[in-house]
Parts: sequence; C-alpha cells; structure tokens
Amino acid sequence: MTLILLALMLTGVACVIAWYLAIWALPVMVFVETFSFIHAAETGFLLSVLAAAAAALLSVGLVLLVLFKAKNPVLCLLARAIFVIPAMIAGYAVVHGVTHDAIDSAIALKLLCGTAGLITGIAALINLNGFGELAPQS
Repeated sequence: MTLILLALMLTGVACVIAWYLAIWALPVMVFVETFSFIHAAETGFLLSVLAAAAAALLSVGLVLLVLFKAKNPVLCLLARAIFVIPAMIAGYAVVHGVTHDAIDSAIALKLLCGTAGLITGIAALINLNGFGELAPQS
C-alpha cells in the first residue's frame, strides 16, 4: 500500500514537471532523432549538434507558421496534433519511468501512464493555444 501511495505521489510530481515541460517535447524529440541520424552518418559532433538544433527550431517554427497563417482548419488540427503527440509520449514515458517498479499490476500501470500522457498532451495543447492567440484574427 505504501508503494502505491508513493507511486501516486511521484506520478503527481511527474505530471507537474511534464506539464511545465510539455512545450519542449517536439523540439527535443526532433533534436535527438536528427542528431542520431546525422551523427550515425560519420559526421562530426559539432556539425551534428548544429544541424539538430536547426531542425528543432525549424519544427517549432513550422508548427507556429501553420497556426498563424493557415486558414484551413484541418491543417491547423494537423499542426496541433504534430505538436501534442510527442508531448503525450513524453508524459507517458516520464510516469512509466517513475512508477514501473512500484506498481505490480500492468493494467493499473498502463492506465496511470496513459492518464499522465493525456494530461501532458492537454498541457501542450493549452500552451500551444496560448501561442495561437497571439496570431492576428481575420
């Protein structure tokens, strides 16, 4: 029982951390994947870091550009999904990393991690909508 309460408390702490870091999920995932891909091609470390940083900034820039300029609601929904899905994956992974040894039941673990991923995705969507409100309305 103590481990379950500890797991729930750590899940709450992880959700609060993930809530504040949800906005960084897309650029971090793009950075890591781009760095891995470019560095595996025998490119130097510095060039890999520069290319990955450029790709991460470009990914966020493209999402914000689509939100600011697109008039098609399907395109805006797709841009929001591209931004939110990495945050959901990151929230799931953070809580799974914290609680996978404390909860024995696989079903309870999946439900807890899925809820945390959903909360983190909602946080990313709220943060992204905060950026979207800065766009001029026409």
